[in-house]
Amino acid sequence: MTTTGKLPSWAKALSILLALGVWQLAAWMVQSHLLLVSPWTALVRLATLSGQGAFWLAVSHSLGRILLGFALALVTGIVLAVVSARWHLVDTLLWPYMAAIKATPVASFIILCLIWLDSRSLSVFISFLMVLPIIYTSVLQGIRATDIQLLEMATVFKVSRWRRLVYIYLPQLRPFLVASCTVATGLAWKAGIAAEVIGIPSGTIGERLYQAKVYLDTGDLFAWTIVVVGLSILVDKAIVQGLDRLFAFVESR
Repeated sequence: MTTTGKLPSWAKALSILLALGVWQLAAWMVQSHLLLVSPWTALVRLATLSGQGAFWLAVSHSLGRILLGFALALVTGIVLAVVSARWHLVDTLLWPYMAAIKATPVASFIILCLIWLDSRSLSVFISFLMVLPIIYTSVLQGIRATDIQLLEMATVFKVSRWRRLVYIYLPQLRPFLVASCTVATGLAWKAGIAAEVIGIPSGTIGERLYQAKVYLDTGDLFAWTIVVVGLSILVDKAIVQGLDRLFAFVESR
């Protein structure tokens, strides 16, 4: 048992194997490729799709748009949180918007935004919209949780703003920001792909999922779902590692 709360690699590998076993058992029990394909069938179909240029084009389109929405939400959320921490009135004015975004179903936003936006821009905006309140709320909590005594000591000793940021605020914000990005990454992919399935922009993962549903191609459906899950995990790890390196770089200056 680890003290950090993180699962060791062998435990993760074992849990994946067990999950695949449950999936295979369910496929045997159902005995219908139309309702549920086996893991092997999905992987074979994924291998076939990955050999096509259209596959990588769809992946690049969806990945780029969802990452763009995430990045815009990350920057906007941090800026708004800093401003709200400085002026409480801003937090009060933003509260109803953040509360509405959190409470409103994603499908409602997607359908509404289809009236205003082109389908190609839909996944960018929806990803941005779903990630923004998570980043904003988490960073704002992190700023407000900063030790007041440390800030008072910094004021007494006339510590520069840069040193306050590096040695007081950043260590406090780091766990809040990393945790919120981990949650927001998965939500960005869910919301972004859902927007593509409804908006059906050409050459995207969402379009391929929609086509799999229309033609009852369960193999393609599971193959593309594996792609989405894999991309979400890879992007999450890349963002967390990027943030760790960024914090380490700033603290070393």
